[in-house]
Amino acid sequence: MSHIVIHRDHTLTLDQARTAAESLADQLAERYEISHHWQEDSLHFERSGVSGQIDLEPGVIRVNVRLGFLLASLRSLLEKEIERRLEEMLGSA
Repeated sequence: MSHIVIHRDHTLTLDQARTAAESLADQLAERYEISHHWQEDSLHFERSGVSGQIDLEPGVIRVNVRLGFLLASLRSLLEKEIERRLEEMLGSA
């Protein structure tokens, strides 16, 4: 199993960070057919071969993605896309 772990500082309120995380999850869901749901301040997502969560804390967003064997080869591509989307939503850290 391959992992993607991204920690990103931000200056958003918790509500703004929640909106950004929801937007990221919606975009990934549309492109990769990922389902997602909130559990307190963590947005959990999954589909066959992929699971993970986006954890919100004051000043930090943490993205953890677990890729199954068949999708491990896409790790670099997915990591770059997540980084790019976070940059669009949060700006420079």
